[in-house]
Amino acid sequence: MGQEASKVSPTNPQHVFKSSGPVRFSPEVVDILQNSPASDSIRAQDLELHIQNRVHTELSRLAEEQTKSLKELQDKISSETPAPSSKSPDLSRASVQKETEELKKKLAKRKLREDVVGDKNVEKAKDELVTCLRNNDRRPLDCWQEVEAFKNEVSRIEKRFLSRVLE
Repeated sequence: MGQEASKVSPTNPQHVFKSSGPVRFSPEVVDILQNSPASDSIRAQDLELHIQNRVHTELSRLAEEQTKSLKELQDKISSETPAPSSKSPDLSRASVQKETEELKKKLAKRKLREDVVGDKNVEKAKDELVTCLRNNDRRPLDCWQEVEAFKNEVSRIEKRFLSRVLE
């Protein structure tokens, strides 16, 4: 009594395999498992540290890349800018305005990437999402509002970026 289900379910596609004897593990495997100081939480912490290190490495690489590209652009612009000629010491108001407008356009193009990386609203939405996911590590679907807020901020940034690029 109590060994079998009281009602047999014909729609149950579950198969149960029974071995002829108990499952045996080698003594080496048992020793390794018993002597292992790592638990699930330690493995999770190690994984988190590994992920953080990878993110830090990637951010460092991106920062170096950005610094390198900025230096290259500065060198390129400085080589493109002609040396002031001695034949036109008196510049007209219109030519000065034209030059300043050109410089403003060049600077605006350079700031596109900086605006995307340093947007405070995106950072805030990302931090809120990460906090929610850490607080609800067993129930990540509870963070749908934070996910939507993050998506909205990212789409706002993308639209702003595209509008500047397509101008």
